[in-house]
Amino acid sequence: MAFNVNALGFGDNVVDRYEHIHTMYPGGNAVNFAVYAKKCGAARSAYMGIFGNDAAAEHVIASLEDEGIELDKCEQMIGENGAARVTVVDGDRVFLGSNEGGIRGDARYVLDRFDLSYMKQFDVVHSGNYCFTERELPKLKAAGVTVSFDFSDDSTDEYYEQIAPYVDFAFFSAADAASEDEIRERLAWVKGLGPRFVSATAGAEGCIAYDGERYYRQLAKPVTDMKDTMGAGDSFLTSFLMCYLDSAKRGEDGAEAIERALDFAAGFASTVCGMEGSWGHGAPIVE
Repeated sequence: MAFNVNALGFGDNVVDRYEHIHTMYPGGNAVNFAVYAKKCGAARSAYMGIFGNDAAAEHVIASLEDEGIELDKCEQMIGENGAARVTVVDGDRVFLGSNEGGIRGDARYVLDRFDLSYMKQFDVVHSGNYCFTERELPKLKAAGVTVSFDFSDDSTDEYYEQIAPYVDFAFFSAADAASEDEIRERLAWVKGLGPRFVSATAGAEGCIAYDGERYYRQLAKPVTDMKDTMGAGDSFLTSFLMCYLDSAKRGEDGAEAIERALDFAAGFASTVCGMEGSWGHGAPIVE
């Protein structure tokens, strides 16, 4: 399937170090967005962020180049690349710790007029709460760039209040114990902060979304060959946006377009759960 959408991931890149099998895989919310956009048919897909200069960074860069991701505005600095320690229990990924982004956490990406000119070429720019991009979001808003943002499952109310006004499409993971009524209440609250669309994923239960007029319920689709849930949420939000924005560019942006995009996203996410790591490219861990 092809989508007439230009997509840019802005922020984090890491290697996920699977301790139990001594293998590292490229990942990170913004990187995953760029790769999944490419895999599900985006017209153009790019990543913009900071790499370290160690073996982990070189593996992520080589993997992205192999996937055909545009890296023209990336920077590489002397220091450790972002890395997370991971294991898998019954098909679900379990995080064991991280180096807080490595050099990327110390040297933030500061957007200038030339960066913004580049970013305005894209239909959507995606970032998230592990990307260290928060202070750049007002610049994107002022430039008229459509922003997608993943709040994950650990953003505080204060963080939402600070960030959501600069976001067009907001995504988060619902708490395991949350009821559907509680999720709907949360969606309405986040929507009231500014985004035009909000979605909450709930693992095997699928997702609930809200556009300010109605709620949408999308069930998860069966996974035929479960290997790893690492990229499930990232692949869902990415493929939803590719499908929906493609429809919106053709003048179809109502409830039917949202339902169609949610259904497509559920199917795409189920295929990603059959991949090792977020999107493959495993390599031996280099100490």
